[in-house]
Amino acid sequence: MSNLYKEITINGLWKQNTGVVQLLGLCPTLAVTTTAVNGLSLGFATALVMAAANGSVSPVRKFVPNEIRVPVFILVIAALVTVIDLAINGFAHSLHKVLGIFIPLIVVNCIVLARVESFAAKNSPVHSMLDGFMMGLGLTLVLGLLGAMREFVGKGTVLSGLDLVFSSMPKQLYTIPDYHGFLLAVLPPGAFLGLGTLIALRNWIEIRKAAKISTPTPNLKPALSH
Repeated sequence: MSNLYKEITINGLWKQNTGVVQLLGLCPTLAVTTTAVNGLSLGFATALVMAAANGSVSPVRKFVPNEIRVPVFILVIAALVTVIDLAINGFAHSLHKVLGIFIPLIVVNCIVLARVESFAAKNSPVHSMLDGFMMGLGLTLVLGLLGAMREFVGKGTVLSGLDLVFSSMPKQLYTIPDYHGFLLAVLPPGAFLGLGTLIALRNWIEIRKAAKISTPTPNLKPALSH
């Protein structure tokens, strides 16, 4: 993997993570993540749209007049979101009903348009597709973690609603026996608290890394032999 591919991957998953660093797309992040399955499903759909949008815009970026580039980009994104929306409705209808309006709202998600405008309009198709997918994958990880936290604390279940994606799977992988739930976790305040926890955890890791780098290594002199 070349340095550029590595940089794109690290930026999407960690350094410029859209969920906990750039804080874009907060509406679906906070609203959909009542379970891990919901968060992962919407995040993966967004990643596919971002990869396809970046890959579609990059080859034609030189032919689109600067004055109408944003409407053209939104038109491309809308077409791709329609395809994803119909695919989910056809293959996972129950999940489509759960995610509801948030699938079509990917069209106006600032994450998608931001990467098309800032990266795909200036780089090659391969790099643009990788950037879009990695940015979307970084968001997917945040949605999945936040959904898993809220689901486990709020309902005492792990991956509930798995049967909405795969009909042959159980409704959840694990349930805490005799757990009555913690309602706050699945309500909107729980989403803010959970996201704040993930942001704080990432910042703590970055601070620890920076402290290790800035700490000078003591110069150890060899012992003198007598």
